[in-house]
Amino acid sequence: MRIGYKLAAEAFGPAELVRQAVLAERAGFDFVEISDHYHPWLDVQGHSPFAWAVLGSVAARTERIGLATGVTCPTVRYHPAVIAQAAATLALLSDGRFTLGVGSGERLNEHVVGLEFPDSVRVRQQLLREALEIIQLLWQGGYRSYEGQHLRLEDARVFDLPPTPPLLAVAAGGADAARIAAELGTALFATEPRADLVDAYREAGGDGPRFVEMSVAYAADEQEAVRAALTTNRWAVTGWKVMSELPNPVNFEAATTTVRESDIRERFACGADVERYLAVAQPFVDAGFDQLVLMNAGPDPDAFLDFYQRELDGPLRGLTPRRG
Repeated sequence: MRIGYKLAAEAFGPAELVRQAVLAERAGFDFVEISDHYHPWLDVQGHSPFAWAVLGSVAARTERIGLATGVTCPTVRYHPAVIAQAAATLALLSDGRFTLGVGSGERLNEHVVGLEFPDSVRVRQQLLREALEIIQLLWQGGYRSYEGQHLRLEDARVFDLPPTPPLLAVAAGGADAARIAAELGTALFATEPRADLVDAYREAGGDGPRFVEMSVAYAADEQEAVRAALTTNRWAVTGWKVMSELPNPVNFEAATTTVRESDIRERFACGADVERYLAVAQPFVDAGFDQLVLMNAGPDPDAFLDFYQRELDGPLRGLTPRRG
């Protein structure tokens, strides 16, 4: 089991995110992951810096910790040729520590460039498939062209390529996307403890790492942790169909007015009880994930990183699957 720390780009500015990544390396985390958003989920979060610039700074300030996007949409706001180049550059700057996490995106971030964000999940997956084909093509080197149903590439070459391409983790919310991850990616990415996604990935021939995000909220006082998560991270309980469709933070504000503290307690590991963290983590381990990303919504990131290093790291790594 490898453990990652989520850089909450919607909650902190760029310099603070770099500082936290340095502390995460010292605390023993194996990698940091950052969302690639244009907007925060809620206005109260107040931030959304450019993820690629943050990761470049993290690469320069750290020595061993892995870096990952969680995740980038390479189809609307970015062309996949740009992402292929960006990922190759970051892999070089980090001495091979970078993982490119990609997914079909959310309207929240993609509509801002004035291009259509498809209503159909089928079309989004077609776009993602073509984007992955373009990225893999460019990582082979040389001048490349591509003519797809949705995306095109004309005489493009990434001149600076790492000796080994970055790990390519493809986000999946269903079996079809998990099969795309197996076919065109080298790792799986998910946000729920769903064994069916891992099974579909493996059955389609996927044998790479399997990333998943787990929501936590650390504070010495459990009620303080719950209140903090409810204020800034209540969007996390809405489910993917809501998260992928709403266009702006104000819409998420309206959509989450009915979220209660009880919903947060059910979905998050809140407070400072190690056993609660292990209980929330166990289903992810049982489902077959081996790269667990902790997303902390607590009020004090430094206190959480200290708690992780002192009390949580060993027990969390000691979890084993109960699933036969």
